[in-house]
Amino acid sequence: MRAGLRTLLVALALWLTAASGCLAAPRQIAPDTEDFPQQVLVFLRLPPAHFRGNSDYTGSYGDGLGRMARQRLAAGLARKQGLTLVTGWPMPVLGVDCYVMEVPAGRKPTEVASQLARDRRVAWAEPMAVFHAQGGAMPYNDPLFAAQPANRLWQLADLHEIATGENVRVAIIDSLIEANHPDLLGQVEVARNFVPERGDTPEEHGTAVAGVIAARANNSAGIVGIAPRARLMALRACWQTAPQPGNSWPTVCNTLSLAKALDFAISHQADVINLSLSGPAHPLLGKLLDAALSRGITVVGAFDAALPDGGFPASHPGVVAVSDELSGTLPGGVFVAPGRGVPATQPGGRWYLVNGSSYAAAHVSGLFALLRQRNAGKAAPLVVVAQSGERHWIDACASLVRTAGPCACACARHVAYAAPAKP
Repeated sequence: MRAGLRTLLVALALWLTAASGCLAAPRQIAPDTEDFPQQVLVFLRLPPAHFRGNSDYTGSYGDGLGRMARQRLAAGLARKQGLTLVTGWPMPVLGVDCYVMEVPAGRKPTEVASQLARDRRVAWAEPMAVFHAQGGAMPYNDPLFAAQPANRLWQLADLHEIATGENVRVAIIDSLIEANHPDLLGQVEVARNFVPERGDTPEEHGTAVAGVIAARANNSAGIVGIAPRARLMALRACWQTAPQPGNSWPTVCNTLSLAKALDFAISHQADVINLSLSGPAHPLLGKLLDAALSRGITVVGAFDAALPDGGFPASHPGVVAVSDELSGTLPGGVFVAPGRGVPATQPGGRWYLVNGSSYAAAHVSGLFALLRQRNAGKAAPLVVVAQSGERHWIDACASLVRTAGPCACACARHVAYAAPAKP
């Protein structure tokens, strides 16, 4: 009698909550774990709809008394099998009530469901299944990584299976970099200001270039640099001027500030020098670039289509000249890299989109940091490779695999070697 009363009370409680559509409060299961309890779904048939000649007719399946009977049946089945009745749900579209029962440890839900299905009062039973969204896992937790052109065009995550630029020193000769930006914390090894009279407020251009080259990876913030383990030399030789129409902040430098920064980078053993700027050729700066190149330092410059031969330093012999697009006819030896719609770091701990050959050059400086890491101790010269059938677009994967040699990385599995672009 006592057991029968307990069963009746359970059934009554389930019935009282049925009006809201759910037969009992569902158990909360954390969506980010696969440690789900073992459960089975048990389906009990509803009686067919029938006409009742009175004002109570609604056309629905069953009635309150029938629902209570099915709930008592579900409770009895669970008790008989040693299961816990968790919740239930009316499914008139399929002509059944669905009940969720928890299976104790040590028993297999598939076997329990099979046993329950043998009962003639059960329409069918099945184990609770787990499904996985197929949105595609990202290799990094940096939220803007998916939007980076290098993710798609350069297979950046695959490149990082081979190299990350670890311990390669990249000198960024530019405007003042925000070294405490969340994506640049700990990335700047050396910082010097060669225009101190211009103040000490972080500036847009240098901060953006630094992020493209070496933004931290897997810090749950912003972007991933082309060479996230490189060591940056933040050498301020440029400064922002008053904003122009369109809210742009022109960045300028002069001969003396650039010469001081170049001299510092050379004398402090930079491996790569990034010059995302252009101007007229100058004897002093040319001699410093020759000194850098003679020491094996890679120098990367931004190509300016508005200046003869792309401007200086891109036109200087030995400098790797980089454009952001195939605008018109580019001279031989000028490479093209991602430089449009590039997410980049911005002063104030923010990120924004940038365009221009400055950022294409930053991509290539980061790529040379990867090449430098893989080429450490080797006498072979560093060479970037153009895409098959192209003279300008860089194939970053082929370039790195060519330097790294045989490897089992994802990048190498689908790369086709190409000849270096002709100078």
